Amino acid sequence: MIERGTAVIWVLIEALLALLLAGMIILVFTNVVMRYGFNSGLRWGIELSRLAFVWIAMLGSALALRSNEHLAVTEVVETFLPNALRPIWVVTRLVIIGLLAIFVIGCWRQMNLNWVNISQVTGLPTALIYMAGVVGGGLMIVVAAAQILNPVPFGRHDERPIE
Repeated sequence: MIERGTAVIWVLIEALLALLLAGMIILVFTNVVMRYGFNSGLRWGIELSRLAFVWIAMLGSALALRSNEHLAVTEVVETFLPNALRPIWVVTRLVIIGLLAIFVIGCWRQMNLNWVNISQVTGLPTALIYMAGVVGGGLMIVVAAAQILNPVPFGRHDERPIE
């Protein structure tokens, strides 16, 4: 039941990413056409595109970590230390959790400080940029913690967990 609920959440995140990417493409393309074709532009489109890009990067990073599609150099460990895969897996996940905790705390502080800073162009609080770090970093912490409990070897989704 819990796995089904989390699967639905990840599908919703993927859908949100697709919508953000489509919106960003439309805004950037429209702005380029207006700038070169009509000598004008959408100033608010630039800001919304930047905000969408930050959210895409953070949520996409969480998805990549979840499916083990992030960049990893594993040849040395797999070749010379095959029996150490499980301990190294756990250590790397603990390092990821520690660094993400620092990142999330910093983003949380900046988010709280920037709720009062309102963009002159869109009228949105600048804290929304830092909120992406809080949400994305929080998701990555949860994913890394879950991977410690059920580790999958370096980017191989079809194999059973490391024993």
